[in-house]
Amino acid sequence: MSAAEGPLVVGVDSSTQSTKALVVDASTGRVVASGQAPHTVSSGAGRETDPRQWWDALCEALHQCGEAAHEAAAVSVGGQQHGLVTLDGRGSPVRPAMLWNDVRSAPQARRLTEELGGAKFWAERTGSVPAASFTVTKWAWLAEHEPEAVRATKAVRLPHDYLTERLTGQGTTDRGDVSGTGWWASGTEAYDEEILAHVGLDPALLPRVVRPGEVAGTVHRHDLPFSKGTLVAPGTGDNAAAALGLGVRPGVPVMSLGTSGTVYAVSRHRPADPSGTVAGFADARGDWLPLACTLNCTLAVDRVAALLGLDREAVEPGTAVTLLPYLDGERTPNLPHASGLLHGLRHDTTGGELLQAAYDGAVHSLLGALDLVLDEDADRSEPLLLIGGGARGAAWQQTVLRLSGRPVQVPEAKELVALGAAAQAAGLLTGEDPAAVARRWGTAAGPVLDAVDRDEETLARIAGVLSDAAPLLERPTDTH
Repeated sequence: MSAAEGPLVVGVDSSTQSTKALVVDASTGRVVASGQAPHTVSSGAGRETDPRQWWDALCEALHQCGEAAHEAAAVSVGGQQHGLVTLDGRGSPVRPAMLWNDVRSAPQARRLTEELGGAKFWAERTGSVPAASFTVTKWAWLAEHEPEAVRATKAVRLPHDYLTERLTGQGTTDRGDVSGTGWWASGTEAYDEEILAHVGLDPALLPRVVRPGEVAGTVHRHDLPFSKGTLVAPGTGDNAAAALGLGVRPGVPVMSLGTSGTVYAVSRHRPADPSGTVAGFADARGDWLPLACTLNCTLAVDRVAALLGLDREAVEPGTAVTLLPYLDGERTPNLPHASGLLHGLRHDTTGGELLQAAYDGAVHSLLGALDLVLDEDADRSEPLLLIGGGARGAAWQQTVLRLSGRPVQVPEAKELVALGAAAQAAGLLTGEDPAAVARRWGTAAGPVLDAVDRDEETLARIAGVLSDAAPLLERPTDTH
């Protein structure tokens, strides 16, 4: 390993499918070592993972980093949001974690919204209207369907909380991740006692919310390649970590193309959208991160490509076919029971046209929420930052360009969630704003694709099919 210019830090990205660890030079942002290990997700109606898999994957990823991890002075964990982790009195999982893309709690989401003052109440109180992805709805589902698990639960955590607690021995979270639970009041930045009482969750079971820039603890374990006294940062949710990793300034739009698709921007105004399209999350610094999320993004499009026997780049232009790729239900628009829908199929429709239609359907959902995410005074000519696993795909890039009508910048830096976590860890050592650390590292640098005329015809056609098909999309389907 070549000599580092500054202290080393570790940034972790514990995502849906795997956990990655980067050892980063805090002075330059250079990645000096990395590791990665997978975990599994159940299939069927639920989406669950045993949290111990996350820990095993983190340990494996850190050991792959070798001596560099031992030299690190601080570590931070970015993790998938919303997951419900229930622990017993020994800190062991009571049951597998219910993940963000587990939509079984859609009935509880509707009921909670109705029982506690409606959408306006929730938006003003928590910043968001409950959706099936949110942790509060999963807790309500668990109380209804597995009351014995609720009785056995002595601590409730989010995925990043679970890993941070395994590192430090202390139950902590941060404002960014906790803002996606549905039981944290964004106005007072505290747990909402009325909501907790309504769902029967004792606040004593919840972790302490660590402030931005505060140390969450130190590594207390001897089975990891960390030296004694390594600082542990608060960590945060994956989207807030990616925003840190990009060093995003207020008003700059970000589109992330991953297992889920998201659009977000940093704002200095506390968001509250009663339509439920925009989640009013906090960021990891002290500002806000209004965000809209779709459940179906790269995995859904790749599945369509696999069904057609095509490479994911084998798209062909077409104007007659519409595909709404809601393979896992959908969150934006809020259609948790929906399945995929194809309209306009003809004898001469090609597989490449069908695949392009899948891309169009996925991007349409994200762009529909972008204007709601951005503040009114945001510069609409600002390049859209395109990140995530799909961002380097030519078909994704060209679809976003064509349907957005704005320039697109593709940062060259990879693993932005882990880099954001590393920037947060570096901030503990230097006293800097983590976003400023990332800007110093130049993580957002990358080619800018010039804007093209927006394809209004395709946007209007998809919107029309979506409107006409509403009764079908809202009808529950057999998920076997």
